[in-house]
Amino acid sequence: METSYRAVPIAKDVYWVGAIDWSLRNFHGYTTHRGSTYNAFLILADKIVLVDTVKKQYKDELLQRISSVVDPKKIDYIISNHAEMDHSGALPEIIREVNPEKIFASTMGVKNLKAQLHLDCEIVAVKDGEELDIGGKKLKFIETRMLHWPDSMFTYLVDEGILFSQDAFGMHYATRSIFVDECLRGTVEHELATYYANILMPFSALIKNLFAKLEKAGLNIKMVAPDHGPIFRTPEDVNWVLSLYKEYAEQKPHNRAVVVYDTMWGSTDKMARAIADGLAHGGTEVRVLPISGTHRSDVATEVLRAGAIVVGSPTINNNMFPSVADVLTYLKGLKPQNKLAAAFGSYGWSGEAVKQITDIFESIKLEVVDSIRIQWVPTKEQLKECFELGVKISKMLKERCP
Repeated sequence: METSYRAVPIAKDVYWVGAIDWSLRNFHGYTTHRGSTYNAFLILADKIVLVDTVKKQYKDELLQRISSVVDPKKIDYIISNHAEMDHSGALPEIIREVNPEKIFASTMGVKNLKAQLHLDCEIVAVKDGEELDIGGKKLKFIETRMLHWPDSMFTYLVDEGILFSQDAFGMHYATRSIFVDECLRGTVEHELATYYANILMPFSALIKNLFAKLEKAGLNIKMVAPDHGPIFRTPEDVNWVLSLYKEYAEQKPHNRAVVVYDTMWGSTDKMARAIADGLAHGGTEVRVLPISGTHRSDVATEVLRAGAIVVGSPTINNNMFPSVADVLTYLKGLKPQNKLAAAFGSYGWSGEAVKQITDIFESIKLEVVDSIRIQWVPTKEQLKECFELGVKISKMLKERCP
């Protein structure tokens, strides 16, 4: 096979053979401003192993990268860490091309792969903690159920200390710089937080349990190789990503507030600006996000490390604005925790939006501080009330975030 694409060595006899998706801008409702990668890994041992595949349309890129190292038909084993289609879409064609001796997945992975891809070949279910000797190297499987699918698992290359972590510790970031230490650190941190906020935030309690499980397993993790984005290969970067995930999973509040709103004739906008000024006056870092220019997934990213979320909407047809409902429905599914919340809005004759926003806050167990509902255009006195609400929230945040 001609090889326009080349494998990248990440350790002795271990190669990145994935695909780069420069054009991806939407990942099931989450805006991916920098595209993505679909990482797959080739391990050379007595048994040659492919860890994960790629999105279906990138099958040829995967095969060409493999071919730059070894004839794909020499692959003995394929491991599927995660059945989601961006990692398994090419699997049926790869199986036909390679005809591997064995395919491995978690118990739920076997079920999901067969149901999604209608595979009629045998897939070997591996147990949590099970090890596989591939001749000169040893693999260990770690079940990570619901992080973030029921079938998810890690594969650990024991002697090399490489954790193939599927979607955990990953990010949607298309780059030819395969390693984190070759990338801009600020970009990596932003995309890491964005991925966590939009994909893994609902599973934060399970992630805390995962760290306890990894400590008990006594893994000596020297490299973290996720299924999206660059690889963490230095001790500093490995410690950094693990510590960031621990912080994200705790969802500890910071002295930051997010003011999210839409407006009809400018009155709710005036309220938002006054609340934001009150927050800033009180000493809180504030991000003002008018929905007209902000995607729901970017709101989620800001909410991850915020200690307070303040949402405003006018009322239309006895309901909050559709754009506000969109953002709140998305956030409700992500289940942010440990945050103060407040609702505000202007209305003409009914004004249900503020209560509807408050109801959503209460449904996900956020602590509702207050709400402000103003008819028509706010007066100077009413804008002062909005300012004071910002000051009040800031004071509460500083008490919680010394």
